[in-house]
Amino acid sequence: SQDCDITQKGYEKKRSKLIGAYLPQPPGVDQALPQERRTPVTPSSSSRYHRRRSSGSRDERYRSDVHTEAVQAALAKHKERKMAVPMPSKRRSLVVQTSMDAYTPPDTSSGSEDEGSVQGDSQGTPTSSQGSINMEHWISQAIHGSTTSTTSSSSTQSGGSGAAHRLADVMAQTHIENHSAPPDVTTYTSEHSIQVERPQGSTARVAPKYGNAELMETGDGVPVSSRVSAKIQQLVNTLKRPKRPPLREFFVDDFEELLEVQQPDPNQPKPEGAQMLAMRGEQLGVVTNWPPSLEAALQRWGTISPKAPCLTTMDTNGKPLYILTYGKLWTRSMKVAYNILHKLGTKQEPMVRPGDRVTLVFPNNDPAAFMVAFYGCLLAEVVPVPIEVPLTRKDAGSQQIGFLLGSCGVTVALTSDACHKGLPKSPTGEIPQFKGWPKLLWFVTESKHLSKPPRDWFPHIKDANNDTAYIEYKTCKDGSVLGVTVTRIALLTHCQALTQACGYTEAETIVNVLDFKKDVGLWHGILTSVMNMMHVISIPYSLMKVNPLSWIQKVCQYKAKVACVKSRDMHWALVAHRDQRDINLSSLRMLIVADGANPWSISSCDAFLNVFQSKGLRQEVICPCASSPEALTVAIRRPTDDSNQPPGRGVLSMHGLTYGVIRVDSEEKLSVLTVQDVGLVMPGAIMCSVKPDGIPQLCKTDEIGELCVCAIATGTSYYGLSGMTKNTFEVFPMTSSGGPITEYPFIRTGLLGFIGPGGLVFVIGKMDGLMVVSGRRHNADDIVATALAVEPMKFVYRGRIAVFSVSVLHDERIVIVAEQRPDSTEEDSFQWMSRVLQAIDSIHQVGVYCLALVPANTLPKTPLGGIHLSETKQLFLEGSLHPCNVLMCPHTCVTNLPKPRQKQPEIGPASVMVGNLVSGKRIAQASGRDLGQIEDNDQARKFLFLSEVLQWRAQTTPDHVLYTLLNCRGTIANSLTCVQLHKRAEKIAVMLMERGHLQDGDHVALVYPPGIDLIAAFYGCLYAGCVPITVRPPHPQNIATTLPTVKMIVEVSRSACLMTTQLICKLLRSREAAAAVDVRTWPPVLDTDDLPKKRPAQIYKPSNPETLAYLDFSVSTTGMLAGVKMSHAATSAFCRSIKLQCELYPSREVAICLDPYCGLGFVLWCLCSVYSGHQSILIPPSELETNPALWLLAVSQYKVRDTFCSYSVMELCTKGLGSQTESLKARGLDLSRVRTCVVVAEERPRIALTQSFSKLFKDLGLHPRAVSTSLGCRVNLAICLQGTSGPDPTTVYVDMRALRHDRVRLVERGSPHSLPLMESGKILPGVRIIIANPETKGPLGDSHLGEIWVHSTHNASGYFTIYGDESLQSDHFNSRLSFGDTQTIWARTGYLGFLRRTELTDANGERHDALYVVGALDEAMELRGMRYHPIDIETSVIRAHKSITECAVFTWTNLLVVVVELDGSEQEALDLVPLVTNVVLEEHYLIVGVVVVVDIGVIPINSRGEKQRMHLRDGFLADQLDPIYVAYNM
Repeated sequence: SQDCDITQKGYEKKRSKLIGAYLPQPPGVDQALPQERRTPVTPSSSSRYHRRRSSGSRDERYRSDVHTEAVQAALAKHKERKMAVPMPSKRRSLVVQTSMDAYTPPDTSSGSEDEGSVQGDSQGTPTSSQGSINMEHWISQAIHGSTTSTTSSSSTQSGGSGAAHRLADVMAQTHIENHSAPPDVTTYTSEHSIQVERPQGSTARVAPKYGNAELMETGDGVPVSSRVSAKIQQLVNTLKRPKRPPLREFFVDDFEELLEVQQPDPNQPKPEGAQMLAMRGEQLGVVTNWPPSLEAALQRWGTISPKAPCLTTMDTNGKPLYILTYGKLWTRSMKVAYNILHKLGTKQEPMVRPGDRVTLVFPNNDPAAFMVAFYGCLLAEVVPVPIEVPLTRKDAGSQQIGFLLGSCGVTVALTSDACHKGLPKSPTGEIPQFKGWPKLLWFVTESKHLSKPPRDWFPHIKDANNDTAYIEYKTCKDGSVLGVTVTRIALLTHCQALTQACGYTEAETIVNVLDFKKDVGLWHGILTSVMNMMHVISIPYSLMKVNPLSWIQKVCQYKAKVACVKSRDMHWALVAHRDQRDINLSSLRMLIVADGANPWSISSCDAFLNVFQSKGLRQEVICPCASSPEALTVAIRRPTDDSNQPPGRGVLSMHGLTYGVIRVDSEEKLSVLTVQDVGLVMPGAIMCSVKPDGIPQLCKTDEIGELCVCAIATGTSYYGLSGMTKNTFEVFPMTSSGGPITEYPFIRTGLLGFIGPGGLVFVIGKMDGLMVVSGRRHNADDIVATALAVEPMKFVYRGRIAVFSVSVLHDERIVIVAEQRPDSTEEDSFQWMSRVLQAIDSIHQVGVYCLALVPANTLPKTPLGGIHLSETKQLFLEGSLHPCNVLMCPHTCVTNLPKPRQKQPEIGPASVMVGNLVSGKRIAQASGRDLGQIEDNDQARKFLFLSEVLQWRAQTTPDHVLYTLLNCRGTIANSLTCVQLHKRAEKIAVMLMERGHLQDGDHVALVYPPGIDLIAAFYGCLYAGCVPITVRPPHPQNIATTLPTVKMIVEVSRSACLMTTQLICKLLRSREAAAAVDVRTWPPVLDTDDLPKKRPAQIYKPSNPETLAYLDFSVSTTGMLAGVKMSHAATSAFCRSIKLQCELYPSREVAICLDPYCGLGFVLWCLCSVYSGHQSILIPPSELETNPALWLLAVSQYKVRDTFCSYSVMELCTKGLGSQTESLKARGLDLSRVRTCVVVAEERPRIALTQSFSKLFKDLGLHPRAVSTSLGCRVNLAICLQGTSGPDPTTVYVDMRALRHDRVRLVERGSPHSLPLMESGKILPGVRIIIANPETKGPLGDSHLGEIWVHSTHNASGYFTIYGDESLQSDHFNSRLSFGDTQTIWARTGYLGFLRRTELTDANGERHDALYVVGALDEAMELRGMRYHPIDIETSVIRAHKSITECAVFTWTNLLVVVVELDGSEQEALDLVPLVTNVVLEEHYLIVGVVVVVDIGVIPINSRGEKQRMHLRDGFLADQLDPIYVAYNM
């Protein structure tokens, strides 16, 4: 390996070469000038330390000037091709943070990783008081912040040149072609790349106006002017840029959607070196006077030099608080040991015996008490488990610590007096049990509370053996806490190895800034120090916060030989350093950098040396070390006396590292990682590196692996976890030939790195921070460093950034969460986010999946103030992070989607027939019973017209009750016998002829509430020869939106007059009505509350059954109003078909809770009773709003066998009566007589709702198989309806992925991607069905999804429209198959579905064919060549988070837009964006383009309870939804 590149000089040279190319050249300076002349211009060297000092709030772990400059250079390159990223829009209330807590002055929190940062946010040097921060300034800033915060919410336009403003300009200068077809995002074209810089001088303010974009056309060719569509267009244009190469083609089996597997890049670097050799450390030399155990050392020093200082503690002013001598340590530890063993529990039953575990809970400012307790445990032979002080009951991660204590069987906690007083207490003074913790006895170890041991008692001091000495806790990547057991022999050997490596001698002074409870701080400051009788000066974290220079001052004051610090302590010292005259560091022979294994510590080391070299600090004193909880000290740089031997350096290619390959970067790339060595392998240890995953195979010399160590001085197991222990502590590295390299097990250190020339160990990151994204490895720390190099001072609060990966769609996806400073605006945050994306893309060549910003101080903290990563990830995944800004980039990251489906060219009809025959599939067709063959004594059959049936019933059974109407109290409001209905209809007929002067064939609009009047008016029209149209009356509280629909139906149906009640008459003429519509153009209005007394001369009889009986108008889910014509023949056939299917006779009673205005609801309400003679109990659905139990109580009271309802009624019952089943049972509600409860619908059965309804009312006697659904549509108002006889409705599970390809594949219940579908009732008598291909009109086989076509005598005879669109008419009502049976005339239902022959038998003994509806053809979305049904995506989204109550999706310019209703605080709105994106990717392989979060009730729903997605789309594009948040995914 080349040695030349790793020297300091090489590094400096390299740095100037690297940065040189990107430095701004002053005009007139020639490129070829020598380097020196150019230095003053560099932003780095001249202003470097000046800038460094003010950066107190920045995260020191990742300080790297080279890197900062590299990132800025990369961004400068990006500037040329500016991104036009649409900024999310946010409701104003979300932007303005009025709460004062959001504005914490910068002292209250701390930085990242461990102890976080010093106070003083950027206002100069931190001082010991809080002088640097002016409180009034903070408060005024908070108050101004709340009024002037800029935003691009849906109604205001931010002032100044905000991003939104800038985007508007970009939009205005980018020519968007007005195609009538929306642009396609899925293809890769580069013609639209936006490269518009803002022209100079375009500073004129744009007046705020509603939407600030060009006119654009919607998919239907309707021009829209709105900001939303401008942003979408921008998103489309951004996505069009060929960012990533298009997806590769590959073969897809008919059914399978294969996820693209990342193919390895043929040019990727591969390791080429020879197999590495294991590296041995020097021999561990046994010095004669080394003690046989650590307790023996304590006893020795405590008795022979009791006055020698062992530990000096400091107060927050930096004054020595207390000096613990070796004598005191020895006597007090003995006292603690005696009390633990003899004073807890009883003599017969002591609570703690040797070998038991006890926990040590001591604050960070009391090392003396901790040390006494720790050695007390060692002397008593009990096992100490040191942990952090639980500050609150819900400390992040404290619960996991509790699990560790529980699994270790801890029952006693040792603590100090002050700590005990500070713990949270219950009102009775008890210390509460912390969440997840075992029940503990708290025992205070202060001497004054303890009994003196008897004279003859003495601790048992043995030589070190294999018993457990102590357990150190370690937090894993997923947040779980493990205990690493360290034996007494390992403890002693580790102290010996450190003594030898660091050259410790008796009575040396060592300054310790680290946490003394674990890791390097414990090993040097508590254990090794006692072995060598050293004097430790302990600097608490609280003192460092107040005075970051305190440790340097103590080194001078005590002339300390050794100091143990982290790179952040060096960084803080630099920040606070103001040329103190009296600093002298020449006494230091060793400055141990505990986190030297983090590659980003190198810059702190360099900078510290630069500044303090003049104060006597020698370069060879800086000793980085690498450690891990499992392997203890892994490597440490030895202190040398020779200042000529420079430390090892490597400038490695970041690209190479992502493939796990070491390449010294020679091409001056921007993306490099500079690493320093962490010294040599420990004395008495062997080290090697193995491949990080799979079998532990030795790496090659130029390959990155996980470092493994074989030594006595290591941990031995994870307490109580044998499986995990085996994988970590018992690893046998293999050579390439497959044999182990030694018979001794190695331990995985969790560190990634390599052993370089001269046996120097280099670490490039931790296993925990590793993220493998499409086969390449990235380290979280490196990504944090890059993100921080993007103007962090202005933006990220105290450098607090968390980076982790989440698994979505079979790959890791990178998520970055940062805290933003309280004073940052929307502008800043959005700009910062887009720059971070660019920087990470340039330097790491990896896409960021999600970038989230949270308010300052809100991320969960570790006990020492760093960010608690696993807790943050948990909050992100469960949607409770509450970010204030989110940017998702799934379009750039997700490259493993299945290939878009290519439609196969159609094959000819003959081969389809043959193909189906060969594969044994039948052509999908089915029919109900044949009307001709049914023998029934149907008297009504002899009449051709319903009006004749009514007259016949009025003569033969005049007093038979046909209709009973119930009011909201469940009592009878009104009823009609045959003769009453006949007489009333006669009077209405007279009124129509005399007052309305109508001719036969005229159209009459009936505007009535659900009830008896409507029925009478309908038959009155038939008696007068007029054609009725039933219309839902306007809602009195909502005239503005409901009246225009009434007016439209009246106009479109060409009604010559309008009949209604007196009340509605007044409403139509009211002032509100005049405001909503033009009241002068209403046709004549007749009020039927005042009828003439006479009978008509004769009742009209139509000449031909094919003439028009009535018109049926309804608004479809796509928002289209369509009226269909029903002839007399079709009407009678319809009634007969229902009579036969449901076996209706005059003796029957049927309960109907439906809207009587269109479809099957109208037929059941108005027509069936007259035809079949049964009594209909009518329950207006609106009455259920006041009394939800009305319908079911009526069903029970009238002992009804058949009942009909709508989904909205079922939902009302399920939601409104869920908690009342017991009280209903007590009121005698009994549903056991119900045979059929049919939901009348025109959609896929809502299986979740029908099932929860069945489950809920099962206790009240409802048979689960009684509930079923019907299917109707515009061309045939009822195709299927569950009858009385015949098999129960069946449910099947189909593969949702196959369905997208129009294939039906049945799967087991509960299998992945399964979708339950319930059969839509039984096919009615006289109905034939076939499944046809909607594009080619050919018949399809059983396994295909196709359009349901229907042939029946009760098909409607056509649309009734003003413009008489003939082509549509013939296509929908008179279609023929393109091959096969080409004679039959079919009507196309517009619904996709399939038939399946079941094993069940029909009433007529045939095998039963079940029809399953999947969804409406109009609603289906074609995305990536596949067919998706909105309801499937919506179901997934609603499951994604508890606060999503409703969801609707639609597409716009090939982007999927998801609208969710939020039931919760607006702060939760942004949590939903990543969750919605994840679930749609995982379950549907689709990338969501836009996520819109709205209030409850924004998604429009029609009277049938169906979502009006097209209305929603139009409202969104016209900026009318007032969304809480709109996120545009990149």
